[in-house]
Amino acid sequence: MVNFLTVIIALICILLMLVVLIQNPKGGGVDSTFGGQGANQMFGAAKSTDFIEKLTWGLAIALFAMCIVTVLVVNGQSVGDGSLVPLQSQ
Repeated sequence: MVNFLTVIIALICILLMLVVLIQNPKGGGVDSTFGGQGANQMFGAAKSTDFIEKLTWGLAIALFAMCIVTVLVVNGQSVGDGSLVPLQSQ
């Protein structure tokens, strides 16, 4: 279960990096390098930047939530005396 959550967190991180890189640093809209002209024509300049901004916030919130869920799952895998299960046996 923890491995699955770790993979999901990694995918969210990669998507978040891509979405942040697509954004224009001056706030002008989607960068034309990543197909911004098509997005501007299809959605309009304002709608495409709103979508990218909402996607950025959504991915950031999802990353935060998945990290909290992973901590809760790891803490739920405890031994009867309250100590955590060791990740590696020594």
